[in-house]
Amino acid sequence: MTEEEIIELVRSNIQKDKVAIIGAAMDFSAEEAGMFWPIYIGYETELTKVSDQRVALIKDFAANFESMTDAKAKELGETAMGIEKQRMKLKHDCFEKLASEMSPVVATRFLQVENQLDMLRDLQLAPQLPLIEKPE
Repeated sequence: MTEEEIIELVRSNIQKDKVAIIGAAMDFSAEEAGMFWPIYIGYETELTKVSDQRVALIKDFAANFESMTDAKAKELGETAMGIEKQRMKLKHDCFEKLASEMSPVVATRFLQVENQLDMLRDLQLAPQLPLIEKPE
């Protein structure tokens, strides 16, 4: 299986169950669900764009792994941090919207579930990404 196939498999496994996991964890009434899901769909749409950037970064890393230079490593590191900033901003914006339109408790609960799913995805991807060799 190629790195790209592994990334897509991890991504699809998490994504297909994500809505069900969030729905079960949040335990919404019909009224709450009607308020939550449109906000979540907007968040997830934007998050997919950020995730696409992350996949492109992983592919760039893989393409340059054997011939990594200091300049490329710096570029990859800065790009990774920029992507993480975007992801955190999306979470923050979603949190704020949920807190104001629903409640801070709902917003924080969502944040907890979302963070757990992020960690799970990251743990599934981590073994597939070798560390850059230490310079000699």
